Amino acid sequence: MSTSEKLKVGVLGTGALGRHHARLYKMIENAELVGIFDVSEENARKVGEEFDIEVYTDMMELVDKCDAMSVAVPAHFHHQVTIPVLKKGVHVLVEKPIAATVSEAEEMVAVAAEQNLVLGVGHVERFNPAMDFLEQHAMETRFAEVHRLATYPPARPGQHRRGTEVSVVLDLMIHDLDLILTMFGSEIERVDAVGIPVMSDTEDIASVRIKFKNGGVANLTASRVSLEPQRRFRVFLPDCYVSMDYGNHTGMAVRKTKVGLAKKDISLSEKNALEHELRNFVDAVIQTRDSGSLVKAKVCGDQGLRALKLAVQVSDEIQSYNDRYDIKFA
Repeated sequence: MSTSEKLKVGVLGTGALGRHHARLYKMIENAELVGIFDVSEENARKVGEEFDIEVYTDMMELVDKCDAMSVAVPAHFHHQVTIPVLKKGVHVLVEKPIAATVSEAEEMVAVAAEQNLVLGVGHVERFNPAMDFLEQHAMETRFAEVHRLATYPPARPGQHRRGTEVSVVLDLMIHDLDLILTMFGSEIERVDAVGIPVMSDTEDIASVRIKFKNGGVANLTASRVSLEPQRRFRVFLPDCYVSMDYGNHTGMAVRKTKVGLAKKDISLSEKNALEHELRNFVDAVIQTRDSGSLVKAKVCGDQGLRALKLAVQVSDEIQSYNDRYDIKFA
């Protein structure tokens, strides 16, 4: 392949997220969107007609024509879909969580490494403007408080309600677990967690307190059965306080100076985080192709696995707490 050729990409899964992957790939100058595939031919057809994209009815036929793929299928199918794609020598960006289980994720990371392929994970929050600032100050974070609340997802004929194939920890909180791990830059000392199912078979609400070995503490709450959505993130550093309200797309950083406090507003809508995630993935694949040496995506498979391991630890602690106090749910 010539280094001047556009990267041939495809999208597997055309639901709420996959639709946007397809739309945004068409805007990336050094990528060529070959086509899309979904087990629901009707869903794929609608997206294909909306954005003038070729629809494939055979997944592997599309894979064979691509250099890189987005995998945006339900979480419990990530491993099943991603492994055959990687074994074909095709780079993959898989939506979060990387997989439904740690063992599945470990195999995905191992196969990508064996094939010298880019494996990116869709923790899109890492691409928001506030994280540009916070990542520069990793290991300085002393305290963080996170609320991610959502309404219960609508029914889908013949399918799980979106995200409910896994617990709210793997569905929503895992975004913030990834951010917390990035911000604190320390090993975990202790995890305390509680959670309850309300509408699903697994936890719909969870509250977690994480203590790090460097003395930092993070409190996280996630719910998918709230009446009103809310996404707020507050971070305290030794000389700075950062607040983000994703509902209003606003944020601010207040920093201590020699003459007092200096406030800087942060716009959370100044860039499309998903577009930047896709561009980062495309660039990593092209650099890998052209150099022959693996260039990792900003959120690579190892980091997706790291976040999943913490999410599973949180879920295990919830189960342990309920068992300890003989708490049962109908």
